[in-house]
Amino acid sequence: QVQLVESGGGLVQPGGSLRLSCIVSGNVFNIYAMRWYRQAPGKQRELVASITTSGSTYIADSVKGRFAISRDNAKKTAYLQMNTLKPEDTAIYYCNGDVADIPGSFTNYWGQGTQVTVSS
Repeated sequence: QVQLVESGGGLVQPGGSLRLSCIVSGNVFNIYAMRWYRQAPGKQRELVASITTSGSTYIADSVKGRFAISRDNAKKTAYLQMNTLKPEDTAIYYCNGDVADIPGSFTNYWGQGTQVTVSS
């Protein structure tokens, strides 16, 4: 059973920083693309950032220049570094990943989410 577990959320003042982590555990043969989504109250879930196995990244325009995604394949972990946080970044942040537990096939998994609140 594969699990994605996020950590690192919390309450931060505007202009502050947080780093989210997403650890993949269980019967993991390979990890492909990893992504971070967020969902604010009353809004649709949106893609914030993604990273491929080779390290190619995508960052949404709304957070470009402030957020960065990275991964440590040996640790089976993806990160989201969030700087210069704004109140509008307040949301539940979800980790998402394409994980193979056997060769030649993968399944898309979601983490349980971690709350990020930006407020003074």
